[in-house]
Amino acid sequence: QVQLVESGGRLVQTGGSLRLSCAASGRTISRYAMGWFRQPPGKEREFVAGISWTATNTYYADSVKGRFTISRDNAKNTVYLQMNSLKPEDTAVFYCAASRIPGIRDSEKFDYWGQGTQVTVSS
Repeated sequence: QVQLVESGGRLVQTGGSLRLSCAASGRTISRYAMGWFRQPPGKEREFVAGISWTATNTYYADSVKGRFTISRDNAKNTVYLQMNSLKPEDTAVFYCAASRIPGIRDSEKFDYWGQGTQVTVSS
C-alpha cells in the first residue's frame, strides 16, 4: 500500500505561484508513475500532469502546459507540482495519484490517491 498526502494548497492571487507537494509513505514510489489531477467546483476530476518512474518523461493537460511543472524526488518519496501564472479557472482541489502503468491520463488506471489540497485563485 502507498499512502499519499498532498500539501501546499492555499489562496493565491491571479498571476501568482504555488508549489504543491505529495509525500508518499508505506512503499517507495520509485516504481510508480505519478500524476496530479484536479477537481474544480461542480466539475469532474481532470488530469493535470504526469511523470514517469525516472522523471524522463513528463506530460501535461493543454490547459496547464507552459505554466505547470511536475517533478519528483524518489529519494524523498515526494512528487511536486510547480504552478505559475495561476488563473481563477485553476481553482480546484488538487490530488496526486500513483500508477503502475506509465504514461497514462485515465484516473481509473491510478491505484493510489491522496486526500487532496485546496487551491483557490482569486481574481
